[in-house]
Amino acid sequence: MNDMTNSSGAGLLDGKVALVTGAGRGIGAAAARLFAREGARVVLASRTEAQLRSVVEEIRGGGGVADHVVCDLADGVSVRGAVDRAVEIYGRLDVAFNNGATGQPPGPMDELSEDDFDRVCAVNLKGPWLAMNAEVAAIRATAEGGAIVNTSSVGSLMANAALPAYGATKRALNSLTASAAVTYGPENIRVNAVAPGTTLTEMLREWDAESPGTIDHLNSQTPLGRAADPEEIAQAAAWLLSDRASYVTGTVLRVDGGMWAA
Repeated sequence: MNDMTNSSGAGLLDGKVALVTGAGRGIGAAAARLFAREGARVVLASRTEAQLRSVVEEIRGGGGVADHVVCDLADGVSVRGAVDRAVEIYGRLDVAFNNGATGQPPGPMDELSEDDFDRVCAVNLKGPWLAMNAEVAAIRATAEGGAIVNTSSVGSLMANAALPAYGATKRALNSLTASAAVTYGPENIRVNAVAPGTTLTEMLREWDAESPGTIDHLNSQTPLGRAADPEEIAQAAAWLLSDRASYVTGTVLRVDGGMWAA
């Protein structure tokens, strides 16, 4: 689906400065490419500079405007530095897609190590908390309102025996999203989340390699009968960040092929 382009004139995010975390691969990379095609000037952030450079070069090669900054989501100084870098480069911050996350070894809760639990919490919960705080401050200082989208998971909406810590952090992120929406709505800052279902990211493929048949099993529970392309999730995030979603805040938008409905 990477040939999807906007043909209606101005893009969804025309003129906006967008920060995307976890932008080196998967949903984040797809979002960075899409946001640039939709008219945004994009700053990509993740821990792996080689991946970031590759995506930035691709965006620029297609005529888009993009830059990158290396960022560790578990480190407050690093996160604030990434947000500050976006403002330094482009003079403002309008929208942010907090997509960066880490997985856990699949299995029962009691088999997860304490170190793995702490790592998942640091990246998947503390990371978006740090990012939202910095992003709100930047939007407040440089723009007349803005929007933030966090990447949750359909696995946060139900029992998640295979990925219990991952699911718990994403459910907590849903709560943070709602709280931020209520807190910053009066400042015209909207905060929402997308909850992807089965999506063909590197994280999912790694899970499938460790537990063969995982993707097929998840597809069997999905009314559409297939996994999503990362760009399909990015499309939902782009809409939520755009002015076309101007009256939408505090929601967790399922993009799951009907999995949760089934």
